[in-house]
Amino acid sequence: MAHRIYSFFNGTLLVAGTAIGAGMLALPVATCLAGFLPACIVYGICWLFMAATGLLLLEVCLWMPEDANIVSMASHLLGPAGKMVSWVLYLFLFYCLMIAYTSGGGGFIKALVSSLTQYSLPHWTALLLFVGIFSPVVHLGARFVDRANSILMIGLIVTYVGFVVLGWKHIIPTNLQTADLWQGMVALPIVFSAFSYQGIIPSLTTYLRRNTALVKRAIWFGTALPLVIYIIWEGLILGIIPVRGEHGLFLAKEMGVSAIDPLKYFLSSSLVTSLGQGFAFFALTSSFLGVSLGLIDFLADGFKISKTGMNKWFLSLAVFTPPFFIALGNPAIFLSALTYAGGIGCALLLGLLPVVMVWVGRYHKGYRGHVQLLGGKPFLILLALFVLFELLIELKHTSYG
Repeated sequence: MAHRIYSFFNGTLLVAGTAIGAGMLALPVATCLAGFLPACIVYGICWLFMAATGLLLLEVCLWMPEDANIVSMASHLLGPAGKMVSWVLYLFLFYCLMIAYTSGGGGFIKALVSSLTQYSLPHWTALLLFVGIFSPVVHLGARFVDRANSILMIGLIVTYVGFVVLGWKHIIPTNLQTADLWQGMVALPIVFSAFSYQGIIPSLTTYLRRNTALVKRAIWFGTALPLVIYIIWEGLILGIIPVRGEHGLFLAKEMGVSAIDPLKYFLSSSLVTSLGQGFAFFALTSSFLGVSLGLIDFLADGFKISKTGMNKWFLSLAVFTPPFFIALGNPAIFLSALTYAGGIGCALLLGLLPVVMVWVGRYHKGYRGHVQLLGGKPFLILLALFVLFELLIELKHTSYG
């Protein structure tokens, strides 16, 4: 019994830890025109959708041998075309996230140097410093990333709790009165990115020894935890920073920066400002390390090359160089990259693909032994329509900015 509780607790944290990351920094900016209550409604809808697609992916995992990943699942159920599509979507999602985190990390380094020395660091230097400091950790391997990530997660928790506890009294209630549900829906691409975790389902299923009940509970509780954290975060940021006016959230949205950038203009406490900035640093850096390590592993597996010697250098250059140069040429790309990651990568790979795989598995291949989500074809169609709705929003965003 104790082992089951311990495994469930760790599994829940694995899901929550995968979802919570730098995307959280963009949420209040993306939803600023919606207001607090509509943003919470959109978060709730997205939470239910992401939990549902996670359960669908669990169903597919139970049809497959242990340690099968999403690409191999797509290959088995959808053939070579499915494998190729999932491969492309994986690369698109990973690189969009890498671009966002590189851009955000460079922005943090620039702001830190400016606050300490009053010197405005050139954009390219800030990016180079961020990548130069943290890419060697990833190059050294999973053990070094794990150690660094443990320190970063402690910092993340401490700064978040400190910011919530001390920042609450700085909320201005009238800042929370905006209410426009459509503007909340417009933010769906970034909300998708902030709630994404489904890539961890195959590892979670293996970790919990294919105990279906435990995995399902870990998915529900593990996705509910980010929901609560995001709602608290939303209330704090929207309550402290006004939407309109100089240094407001709308201006931050137009500039493509995170919610932390304008914080210093509206807080009289340097401690609370530092806690917010510290949280941003820990969130960005932990996400950067995790995604870049995952991308190196994915490329090594996809190209069937070892992660040693010159191969390791090739993989590292392939992972860090393109995001660096794209972020270098687009200083305000943080929000845009997260929007593309969530609006296209997460929506198709982690939202639509599980629906399609379950449809093919259940109704074309006759796999009926491990149904994890009730509702049959009508519910699968509803989930697919929700993805298409989100893609239309993304298309409109891409066409009209």
